[in-house]
Amino acid sequence: MDNDVIGMIGAENLPLVLLAVLLLLVIYVGVRIVPQSEKFVVERFGRLRTVLGPGINLIVPLLDRVAHKISILERQLPTASQDAITRDNVLVQVETSVFYRITEPEKTVYRIRDVDAAIATTVAGIVRAEIGKMDLDEVQSNRSQLISTIKASVEDAVDDWGIEVTRAEILDVNLDQATRDAMLQQLNAERERRAQVTRAEGSKRAVELNADAELYAAEQAAKARRIQADAEAYATGVVAKAIAENGLEAAQYQVALKQVEALNTLGAGAGQHTIVVPAQALEAFGDAFRMLKGRA
Repeated sequence: MDNDVIGMIGAENLPLVLLAVLLLLVIYVGVRIVPQSEKFVVERFGRLRTVLGPGINLIVPLLDRVAHKISILERQLPTASQDAITRDNVLVQVETSVFYRITEPEKTVYRIRDVDAAIATTVAGIVRAEIGKMDLDEVQSNRSQLISTIKASVEDAVDDWGIEVTRAEILDVNLDQATRDAMLQQLNAERERRAQVTRAEGSKRAVELNADAELYAAEQAAKARRIQADAEAYATGVVAKAIAENGLEAAQYQVALKQVEALNTLGAGAGQHTIVVPAQALEAFGDAFRMLKGRA
């Protein structure tokens, strides 16, 4: 300070002013305000001293220093693409994306240099290993299970780095053109097979229905014949009963009635008819007429 400043402050107050300035400097250097989204790694003489959380924190000036400011926000690795071979020897290209956040900065800072590269390499190896255990159809149909397995494996692998894997996604599974063509041919063949099976089942069902219809018709015809036979048997029974009750005269009466009905039927035809009747028939008709007259 120049003489004018010293004069204004006063020689007796100078130590107090210097002490206040030193105190302000200590506060400025020793107080650290950590944002909510970060953690500070503090070193003392080059060694880890502590990790400061969000809020106001105090450190020892000149002894401690903030060596690393680590963001604890969730991060997303760039979309990675790696080749893998399935258990049935199909080459696939898998696109993956991983989300993670740092939970223990002291481990991340002192145990790994490039976190993103290390996680990406770990994910690539795990993806190849897991897909190698599955057939192509399983990779396509069980993607959610595959994602869960990959996430659990990555979490175990990066646990020593103070990292939490929040999400792991398989964005796409691509096939080479030759494999796609082969799969398309297989799909078309499967569709044709199903169509043939459907047509065969339709033809079989039609034959079964026709057979059922013929069986039904035969059953109905048999029922009709049975009913007709029952009717004829009933009529015969009635005639037999009449004969038993009324004797021969009732039978003769029935015969005469049938003969007259037959004669009426012959005479009712259209056009001119010449009917030749034997003499015995004429006598029978005469008897029938007499019997009918007698009944009347």
